[in-house]
Amino acid sequence: MKLYGSATSPYVRRIRLFLTGKDYEFINMDIFAKPGRELLRAKNPTLKVPMLEDGELIIYDSRVVFRYLSEKFALAPLSWPQENCLTLIDAANDTFVQLMLLKRSDIANQPDKLFFKLNNERVETLLTTLNAEVGAGHFSQWDYPAICLFCLLDWVSFRELVSFDAYPALQAFWRQQQTQAGIASTDPRA
Repeated sequence: MKLYGSATSPYVRRIRLFLTGKDYEFINMDIFAKPGRELLRAKNPTLKVPMLEDGELIIYDSRVVFRYLSEKFALAPLSWPQENCLTLIDAANDTFVQLMLLKRSDIANQPDKLFFKLNNERVETLLTTLNAEVGAGHFSQWDYPAICLFCLLDWVSFRELVSFDAYPALQAFWRQQQTQAGIASTDPRA
C-alpha cells in the first residue's frame, strides 16, 4: 500500500496515525509545487490528498480511505454518533483550510463580508460543539474520531488559525494526546 499526501495536511496525518504499526509506504508530496502537483493531477482528479494506492486500486478522500482500510483490516464500522462527530470535525477542517488558503493568498478575514461572516460563525459553532462533545467524554478512546479531532486541533495550532483559550476541553484533549504513538513522527512542524 502507498499513501500519497502532504506531511502538513491534517487529512493525510489522520490516515498516517490510523496506520501506525501497519506496513505501508508514505509518499510525501509538495502539492503546491510543480512535481507534486503533476503527480497529484495524474493520480487523483479531485486534486486533493490523501489518496491510497493498494495494488491497482486508488482511493480518494480521507473518509473513503478510512472506510476502505476499516474493511481491509476487518474493523467494526463507526457508530452513527461517531460519524456525526467526524462530520463536525471535517466541516471545521474544511472551513479552516479555506480560511488558511485565503490568508496565504493575502486576503484578510473581513468579518463584515458574507463569506467570512458565515465561516467565522461556522468555526465558532463547530468548536463550541466539539468542546462540549469532548467535555461529555465522547473522545475518551484513542480511535479514529479522536485521531481526526487531534489532527484538526494540532493543525489549527500549527497554522496559528485560532486560539483555544475559549475551548478548555479541546485544549486539554489536544495536550493529553501528545504522547500517543505516531504523534511525534507525523508532526507537521518536523
